[in-house]
Amino acid sequence: MGLKYSNYFFSGVFIIEATLKLIAFGASYFENGWNRFDFFVVIASVFDITLNIIGSSSLSGFTFFPSLARVFRVLRVTRLFKLAGSLKGLQAIIQTIIFSIAQLSNVVLLLFIILFMFTVLAVELFGNITEGTVIDINLSKNFRNFHNSMLLLLALMTGEDWNRVMFDCSRTKEDGCVAGKNCGSWIAFIYFNGLIIVCSYVMLQLFILVIIQQFDKYYLSQDNTIKTFKDDLEKFYKIWKIFTQKRYRCYKIKENQLQMFFRELGGNNGENSLGFDREIPS
Repeated sequence: MGLKYSNYFFSGVFIIEATLKLIAFGASYFENGWNRFDFFVVIASVFDITLNIIGSSSLSGFTFFPSLARVFRVLRVTRLFKLAGSLKGLQAIIQTIIFSIAQLSNVVLLLFIILFMFTVLAVELFGNITEGTVIDINLSKNFRNFHNSMLLLLALMTGEDWNRVMFDCSRTKEDGCVAGKNCGSWIAFIYFNGLIIVCSYVMLQLFILVIIQQFDKYYLSQDNTIKTFKDDLEKFYKIWKIFTQKRYRCYKIKENQLQMFFRELGGNNGENSLGFDREIPS
């Protein structure tokens, strides 16, 4: 009950916020990405509240409405992304991950190649095992084909029962196994320990290393790229506003003002030399 009323309260806050912004900014409200995201969250919240008020009994004839309501309830969690717009530390982390996507894609590709090799080996080495503590021929938990082997290895990379699967694949005739059913090989100990070390530990550390490297490159140094870009962008906004606000409401600039605009933009200091009181030539 408390969760229900807290949802109504915060939904009301978001609705009031969006309404006030729409009144204040008009159509320009939708030019900002965060405003569009906020508006989407508001619409999702209103739709979810409406479905709750109508009730599932009234919508019994529409089988898709319960599923649709669950989707919109999940979308309410996206409100947490609004924190990224106000917390500078969180912005730094998100921007670091965005700038790391190119390097991380290479790491992901390398991980896929390694996983592909382990998958093919698993099919060749343990494809004849049909049962065990974890391995089951009736489920996807086996190495009978490439698809099942890939799915099982992805689960094992998270640390889920990898040691039990290793023991399922390490039984020999001395352990009383049945050939073609649950007989494996001692190679399983080398295989699965190598899988966990390479895919779970080495690759994870490689992901962390790439992100830390990008964070050090873009944020820790005083003259980092992002800080320089933000300073230049702020300077551009300020000078652009001087040249365009009075006549064109910041949308465009006249051709005969471009030379003076670029001269002011190329100044060494962060402040423009025109000032806000000087008249811009028309």
